[in-house]
Amino acid sequence: MIFTLHRYIFRELFRVFLLTTIALTLMLSAGLLIPMIQDYGVSPVQIIHLLGYFLPITLTFVLPMSALFASSLIYGRFAADRELDACRASGISLWTLIYPGLTLAILVAVANLVLSFHVAPSFIHRTESSVKANAEQILFRNIQRNGSYSLPQTTYQLYADRAIPENNLLEGVVIVNLPHNEPPRLITAERAKVIIKTHSTYNEATIIAQNTYRFHENDWLYIGEFQETVQFPSLLSDDIKFQKIEQMKRIKADKLQFFPIRKEVLQARAQLAIELLSETISKHMKRTEQPYLLEETDGLRQYSLRVGGCQVDPFSSNTLLLSGPITLIQSNPLQPDTDVEYTSNEGTISLEAKDEQLRLEMKLDTPSWKRPGIPSGKAVSKFVNNLKFPESLDDSLQMNTILSTIERFNNDQLTLEAGPTGRLEVLCERIPEELIEVDNEIYAEIHSRLVLGLGCITLILTGIALGIQFRGGHMLSAFGASAIPGGVLVVFILSGKEMTKNPSTPVLTGVTTMWVGFIALLILTIWVYRKLLRT
Repeated sequence: MIFTLHRYIFRELFRVFLLTTIALTLMLSAGLLIPMIQDYGVSPVQIIHLLGYFLPITLTFVLPMSALFASSLIYGRFAADRELDACRASGISLWTLIYPGLTLAILVAVANLVLSFHVAPSFIHRTESSVKANAEQILFRNIQRNGSYSLPQTTYQLYADRAIPENNLLEGVVIVNLPHNEPPRLITAERAKVIIKTHSTYNEATIIAQNTYRFHENDWLYIGEFQETVQFPSLLSDDIKFQKIEQMKRIKADKLQFFPIRKEVLQARAQLAIELLSETISKHMKRTEQPYLLEETDGLRQYSLRVGGCQVDPFSSNTLLLSGPITLIQSNPLQPDTDVEYTSNEGTISLEAKDEQLRLEMKLDTPSWKRPGIPSGKAVSKFVNNLKFPESLDDSLQMNTILSTIERFNNDQLTLEAGPTGRLEVLCERIPEELIEVDNEIYAEIHSRLVLGLGCITLILTGIALGIQFRGGHMLSAFGASAIPGGVLVVFILSGKEMTKNPSTPVLTGVTTMWVGFIALLILTIWVYRKLLRT
């Protein structure tokens, strides 16, 4: 008889639970897809695939609410129809009647923990892979539809008159870069090829343009063939809350696998590189009469540089200001008779560090030039692209040791004679704080998942008790009343996670806040059942 009764209650619970889960999952999945459709222009076929990939994510939140709704509704109706009174009159205890609800609560808690720690993050990365596999299609589809495309979470926007997806080509191209607190930069090109590569922790877009002009605030420059590589983060998975426990452990062991940290480190590395280069060139000019040697990345040309002065540009990042007299000798080891000497009074050296490879660009303003056997002349500017960063400096800025290099700089073990710029100090001082924040966020995320998973049991048990107590009122009143403790638990979890992000608050305080919410819900559940058993 008891087994039949348990089966009857559990069947009713599961039926309502299943229908509620399906309805809420469809609604929440659609809500998650809308921003992706708007931002990335995914196709209808991709929408169907993404809907399946989003299911585990929405189920993490839907399962507890569906179980809470089912338990409060079914037990409330069970009590309202006097079935509960009949069972208790037959000698069946209240705890026996609650077994089906407790079973559902434990199943939901286990499912929630498995989903949050393993399944949902895996499907997040599958979603990412699905979008990455069609990244170029998304870009060209947006160009065809809107005439423009903004690379996600970057300062770059692409405009084109015509897109040719089958050849990865854009025609009539305008590339706009709007860096924060710096003058905007604009590049125009007759045509450009766009190649998107995906990596495990970030994406990379390479733009190869022909017949290119670059415009700054007050000048312009013809640079011919141009190549720009831009890194941008993952569309979804680049967040601690979307990581599996194994991935969190890997990030904790190597922070550079987490793109936000990687981005901060690359910025600090680039600024440190340009300031080290400034000091090296200045020392070289003072120490010897020999020119400072540079060469192109392909090794075809070499450049001998003499400058009157060299300093870091205080207004533009990753830029050196060269002061006259400036002498630049361009030579080709395979064709010695083609050497060209340029002289100028002003120039710049810029560091391009869109990826791990450091690359220099040099520009001389209104230089005079002379070449053996040819009358000398004067040019509007001399632009040298794809210069190799000096190996002697590059060895100390390798990515596998860059965090220790920045730590040495922060501890004054790596110094600059002229002193670091304020920009470099800010960038380097911020990285240790970011590393601590990532550790705290991982710690908080693990505990928040545990609190939410275990809280499902007490929350559903509370819903059962309130459903029985509200049997004389409206059926949904029990669900509304039992949802309030759930909302309070979520507030405690979110408050604890926010506390862990505050550097002035110990991480233990935030974690304790989460567990205080769980303990308060547990005490409420015990109190409600004691009151229910007395009545």
